[in-house]
Amino acid sequence: MSPDVLLGAYIFILAIFVGFEVISKVPTTLHTPLMSGANAIHGIIVVGAMLVVLAVPGTLGAVLGFLAVMLGTANVVGGFVVTDRMLGMFQQRRRPTPKPAPAADGTGAPAADKTPKKAAS
Repeated sequence: MSPDVLLGAYIFILAIFVGFEVISKVPTTLHTPLMSGANAIHGIIVVGAMLVVLAVPGTLGAVLGFLAVMLGTANVVGGFVVTDRMLGMFQQRRRPTPKPAPAADGTGAPAADKTPKKAAS
């Protein structure tokens, strides 16, 4: 194994551990902004995948580039859907307005106010 490959493997394994520790320490109130930032990064990844499709000649490059664009796009769209659902959890729900009670005579019209009115003096 060449030293460059070994160094790349060490960095990759170290990044896995550091990423796990960083993400596990994030409080729940910061997950939505963190997801939005990840969506922006994945958008850059999709652009990079498009550049790879143009740069790599041959069928294999086109297939791998197309697959990278499709998976990256699915990741971006899924991230925005999850972010939208999480933000929806923080919105206040509207209370339904009470409907007037139907009349006792069965006509379906609202019952008239039967309270006696005070006479004007």
